[in-house]
This record gives sequence, C-alpha cells and structure tokens, in this order.
Amino acid sequence: MSGIPHDHYEPKSGFEKWLHVRLPVVGLLYDTIMIPTPKNLNWMWIWGIILTFCLALQIITGVILVMHYTPHVDMAFASVEHIMRNVNGGYMIRYLHANGASLFFVAVYLHIFRGLYYGSYKAPREVTWIIGMLIFVLMMGTAFMGYVLPWGQMSFWGATVITGLFGAIPFVGEAIQTWLLGGPAVDNATLNRFLSLHYLLPFVIAALVMVHIWAFHTTGNNNPTGVEVRRTSKEEAERDTLPFWPYFVMKDLFALGLVMVIFFAIVGYMPNYLGHPDNYIEANPLKTPAHIVPEWYFLPFYAILRAFTADVWVVQLTSFITGGIVDAKFFGVIAMFGAIVVMALAPWLDTSSVRSGRYRPMFKWWFALLVVDFIVLMWVGAMPAEGIYPYISLIGSAYWFAYFLIILPLLGVIEKPLPQPATIEDDFNAHYGSAKSGATPVANPAE
Repeated sequence: MSGIPHDHYEPKSGFEKWLHVRLPVVGLLYDTIMIPTPKNLNWMWIWGIILTFCLALQIITGVILVMHYTPHVDMAFASVEHIMRNVNGGYMIRYLHANGASLFFVAVYLHIFRGLYYGSYKAPREVTWIIGMLIFVLMMGTAFMGYVLPWGQMSFWGATVITGLFGAIPFVGEAIQTWLLGGPAVDNATLNRFLSLHYLLPFVIAALVMVHIWAFHTTGNNNPTGVEVRRTSKEEAERDTLPFWPYFVMKDLFALGLVMVIFFAIVGYMPNYLGHPDNYIEANPLKTPAHIVPEWYFLPFYAILRAFTADVWVVQLTSFITGGIVDAKFFGVIAMFGAIVVMALAPWLDTSSVRSGRYRPMFKWWFALLVVDFIVLMWVGAMPAEGIYPYISLIGSAYWFAYFLIILPLLGVIEKPLPQPATIEDDFNAHYGSAKSGATPVANPAE
C-alpha cells in the first residue's frame, strides 16, 4: 500500500543538502513529525506519547538505580535501603521507577483495549499489532525480573512460583528452569541473571518501539471511524488529515501534562500504595508468605493461570488425551500464555468487514463485557485460591478465550453494522462542523 500523499522534506541550505545526501536524518525527523494524521482522532489516541515517556523514564531512572544496586543475595535488600536512605534523591528515583512501571501498564492496557475496540489490528496493520504484542510480552518479562531485584519476601517467592511454572513443561521443563535460575533454586545466580536481563530488555523494547512507529507510519494511523485516509490525491488526503506537528503534538503534550499531575501526586503522597507490604521484609527462603501475590498488572493472567485446576473437566480431558503429559500445572501455563496469544491473533479471528466498534452494535456489548471481565480477573487474581474465587477465575478465563475464539468470528457473520461515513472528512464535519460553512462543533471531541 502506498503512503499518504504529502510534502516531503526538501533541504534548502548548502549544509542541509550536504547532510541529506550523506545522512538523511533531518528528512527522517521531518517526515516523522509532519506525517499526515487523521484529523478525527479522539482522546484515546494519547497513550502513545505517555508510553514513550514511560519507557524513557524507566530507562533513565533504571540506569541511575543500577549504579547503587548490589546484585547479591546478602546485599541486594540492604543496597535498596541504601538507595532509599543515603543516596541523594535516591528515594525519589526509586519511587519514580516503581510507580513508572504501574503507569506504563495502565497506559499499555488502555492502548491495547483502544486498539481492540477500534479495530486497529485489522489489515493493513496486522504487523503493527503483532509488534505491539511482542513489546507487551517483553514489558511483562522486564517488569517481572525487576520485581525480583529488591529481594523482599514477595520478590523471592514470586520468582520461585513463576520460574517453577517452566518446570511444568514436559521433558524439557526442568532443564529450562535450571538454565533460567542458574541452579536448582532461586539464588545469587538468579539475581545476577535477572538484573542483566532487566537492564538489557528495555533497550530491546526501545528498538521494537521504533519498528512499531515505523510500521504505523507506513500504513497510516487508524482512527475512530476505521475509514482509511483517501490516497488518490494530495488534495483529498489533506481534507482527511492534519500534520502531526503542531496539532497532535500539542494535544498529546497537554494530555501528558494532565497524566503527570496525577502521576507525581501518587509518587509524592502515596508511593507505596501499589506495593505489597511483605516486600519490605528481606527475603527468607525458610518462611513462605501466607498469600503470594504478584504485582497488580500481572493479576489477570495470574488468575487465568490458577483457574485451571485438576478438577476442571477440560484439564481432565486434555490430560486423558495426552496420556497425562499435560497436567493441571502445565495446562495453566498454556492458558496464561494462550491468553496473550489469542489477543495477538485478533486480526485473523475477527471476521467483520467493519473495522471500528463504533458501528458494530452487538460488538459493543461483548467488548464492554470483555473489559469488565479483565477487571474481574485482576481483582480475583489478588484473592486467595479458595472458596468461590477459583470459580470466578474459571468463568472469567472461559469468557476471555470465548470472546476471541468464538464471539469475534461469529459476530462478523451475524452482526448487521451501522452505516459508516464515506470519508474521515465527513465524520469530522459531522462532529465539529464544516470549516467552509463556518458551523460550530456539535459534539464532544472525546466521543
């Protein structure tokens, strides 16, 4: 697919021409910041700049923290206390890093659900979606390894439980677990490996982010209508779009400022609110916490992991068919990773010809239920695996898979979509009034 017609960078001065021939970096920046962007984007398109800010914040604060951190089981916890008490501004750097991870996941979940609602995964943006899913998986791995580094009680036992999952893989699980831990159990080798990977992976994520941006700059941005920008001529494209600078840059910076007010209020006044009290106790391999809970952003997938016990019929059936190779523990691991895989497969599971959920009346209800389901799974993931909670986890997990594997494919066949606007320009004029007629806006821009 050809790009959206627009003016490209033309060097003017002698130095610009000299540099452009040898290293067209100015042209690359110009084409990036002046990319034609659908002019009807709403406020759900602000999360990209917030995610970029979070990545930069995590890398910068992480580099500073590692200067004072000691990756040894006898000194790790004390080195974190040293950062908090003795390093100039150390407590603020650590709180920014810890709460920055939470903001990162808040933004990425909103970014993903926005993509799911508006069909941003549909052709020609499948590769952009898959790259985004890879970034998400790397984020989860990076966050998990970072959570282990303070060497508190929850850090140690969380690492013990999660790495133990790899041991459930038939035939090769024990070897993978030993390789990951650097030995038979979570110990000093584990801490060193996790620090190394925790430090490295953000730079891999940064590289994938650049590829992600390159991918959607090639296909163009999706928009709330799902209607593509007209590409037959530069004049028609200009009626559907605005340059990213200054219009959307200023809008994104305004949104970033509002989010930062909330973020710094949390960092300043309640920095430990999202942390677990047990992680302020030094790791003790001889004392297991009463209830092992991962960080909040892992809870939905942790709930899915715990939902499939040996009493569940699908686990029993799978175990029977495989001759006991796939037991309940391994089935839970498959389900946890499968919950991410089915999201990645959304471009091929969604059979609807309409991209945006705005024009799909049945889809809206099922999608709203998916959002509620995700929140319920997050809540139940923090609860003990007893009483009614395992049943809620199982129902929530069943709906998650049913949505992607059954509901999405069926909706494309049985749903009757609403009429879509012919062009982005028509949608923009319907909401904000035509510039030619001088009409006034008639709707909220966040719609």
